Amino acid sequence: MKNITAKIGLLPIACSRFKGMGKETPKTYEERIQIRLDEIEEGVSKFSKPINPGQIYTKEDLQKAMDLFYNNKIDFVFAFFLSWSEDAIWIRFLRDMYPVPVFFAHISPKITYSNTEEEDPFIEYLSTGGLVGTLEGSGAFGRFDRRMAYSYCGNLEEVLKELKSFSLVSVLRSNLKQTNFALMGNYPEIMWSTYCDPFTYFSKIGPELRFVSIMTLKKAYNAIPDKRVDENINNLLERYQTRNDIEMEHFKASVRCSLAIEDVAHEMNISTVVLNDASKLLFEQIGLRPGFYPTPENKGDVCVVPEGDLGVGLAVYILKEISKEHVNIIEPAYVEENGNVKVVHAGPNDYSDPQGKTIIARDIRFARSGWKHAGAPFAWYVISKGEKTLLHCSQGKDGKYKMVVTMAEGIPMEHELASYSHGCIKFIGNSANEVFKALIKEGVTQHYAIAPGDWRKELRYLANMLDFSYLEI
Repeated sequence: MKNITAKIGLLPIACSRFKGMGKETPKTYEERIQIRLDEIEEGVSKFSKPINPGQIYTKEDLQKAMDLFYNNKIDFVFAFFLSWSEDAIWIRFLRDMYPVPVFFAHISPKITYSNTEEEDPFIEYLSTGGLVGTLEGSGAFGRFDRRMAYSYCGNLEEVLKELKSFSLVSVLRSNLKQTNFALMGNYPEIMWSTYCDPFTYFSKIGPELRFVSIMTLKKAYNAIPDKRVDENINNLLERYQTRNDIEMEHFKASVRCSLAIEDVAHEMNISTVVLNDASKLLFEQIGLRPGFYPTPENKGDVCVVPEGDLGVGLAVYILKEISKEHVNIIEPAYVEENGNVKVVHAGPNDYSDPQGKTIIARDIRFARSGWKHAGAPFAWYVISKGEKTLLHCSQGKDGKYKMVVTMAEGIPMEHELASYSHGCIKFIGNSANEVFKALIKEGVTQHYAIAPGDWRKELRYLANMLDFSYLEI
């Protein structure tokens, strides 16, 4: 079962030297830092499930905390000094904690004292001295080789905002290790640069890769009853404008094939299908490439991407999980004289975003071919306007994976590029030539996932967690 909410292990480090102090004041040291700890836990619980072992004073407390984290399968540790504290506990944690992301932060407390000559303000001063502890702890933090380690400083509101982004990515990292991707058909013979090594895909990123044949798809295709196909077609006709030149036999075949892909995915517990829709075998056995992902009955649990590109499959999965938005696949087609870029892609693409524009139309690119369902209709989609994040993922030199991220603005346009889902974008901060010069220098492929919003901060965190190289253009 996929986690939706991150499990965050809280590591609130306290000071054994101060424990028990303040008994003659309204609140002891422990009571004062507990108030702050409760406030922190309450803030964290608004977007995650905190696993709180309580105030950490001794190595025994620490061991219990690490055991609690392990048993609860946390997504990351949120570590902070409640006051100045001996760094021996912190260093032991850095040495002994199993590999997991660590978010180490100083949370600036509210200061209510001005003169510490009296006992009460002096205990309050001791209870709010976490900056000293954090600075001391940063020395050890920098000396340990914990790759998924991050630091931050701010007031509680600022820390929680950053932590929310971090938690979103950490649960994604965990889910990648629990999901299955399918390569349906084979690697594309026509674009070798998109190939990824299945072993490192599993060992470095997480998804288990299932190799699914076109014959398995054909079996599922033949098993779908006509009534189910008709119900999905009626749903599509009610929702979208339809060109009057489509042939119903081909329409049914396209919807049936789309349903079959999702059926195979559900049967094999697959979250992302990387379909080689450029495969000749697909056209020989079924006579078309499917044109209606997602089908009307899809609940958002299956992604389908084209051309056998595992990199773009990963990019779509990542942006979909982070943004919770509709994600499309594009390849830049050409630059217009005004600097805008037309982006396109044929084959499966999410057409269901109500902010975009969809028409059910013939795939005229294949209409004159000799395949059984030549010219079968598809969901002809135009990408919505607004701020967009473009994400490219691929395997680079020495086998290392990479992310390349670019920001763009979606420009309103009408349907004009036949047989391709498409859109028009303008890069933010750079000209089209500057972006493409940098992309070609980096060495990428033609495929990008595109989603509404700005997700650069989350992608930076994720790239570091997955040990990807990361480039923003």
